[in-house]
Amino acid sequence: MIWLRKTRLILLMLRGMLICATVFPWAGVAMRERLIRNWSRKLLKLCGVEVEVQGLAPGQAAPRGAMMVANHISWLDIYVIHSWHPARFVAKSEIRSWPVVGWLCEKTGTIFIERGRKRDAHRVLHHITEVMRDGDLVCVFPEGTTTDGTEVLPFHANLMQAPVSGGLPVQPVGLRYLDAATGEPTAAPAYIGDLSLLDSLDMILRSPPIKARLTLGPQLMAQSASRRELAESAREVVVHLAQGTPEAAIAVADRLHQPALALAPVTAAMN
Repeated sequence: MIWLRKTRLILLMLRGMLICATVFPWAGVAMRERLIRNWSRKLLKLCGVEVEVQGLAPGQAAPRGAMMVANHISWLDIYVIHSWHPARFVAKSEIRSWPVVGWLCEKTGTIFIERGRKRDAHRVLHHITEVMRDGDLVCVFPEGTTTDGTEVLPFHANLMQAPVSGGLPVQPVGLRYLDAATGEPTAAPAYIGDLSLLDSLDMILRSPPIKARLTLGPQLMAQSASRRELAESAREVVVHLAQGTPEAAIAVADRLHQPALALAPVTAAMN
């Protein structure tokens, strides 16, 4: 029954707050990641969402010290990614003031940015570069808003300056939500328009079981590319991953890296 599942979700939320208040202050990185991953998996299970991860070879570790970019469909996206590998998300500063959710986001390492303030953008870019160099995985949704999953909007390039300046990789990820029984796309998790968080939760709980497919593509390096070129290539890769055409995503990555590869023999010959 939906009311019972909602009750369990409230209890899980309260448990998450208790853990953040009592355990996180002294817990190490590994323990924090384990707690976030387990909590996220429980949340998704209560919502009837199963996660399928594609694009990693057996035994291959999750990337670290990189910027993850993904298409944005639902508030569930955060927990789908956390259930696979906890990341530090970049979010608008308004979320910090949201009851309960904002506090939990802050305690789990979310990096908040005040949009429209250039000085704050510079601060955030510097901070993102620092934490990635320390080995953190930072996740951004460059579309800047959610969609129903049928398209991927143009990527904003501003935050791409962090991996460009730091010489760090970008890890594209494609997200899709499918009916677990039929494999067909479902719009039940889409958090769009004037839909409230509670209305969105109702839609998810009333829908048939959902499969969230998270597909990792090839990592991208800026090399000689500008942040705009990097953003455009990352979007192309994410589009192909979300559409289920990983071979095309690899071709995009190869094209981005080609200029640097072509320069290598010339540089070697000059030396």
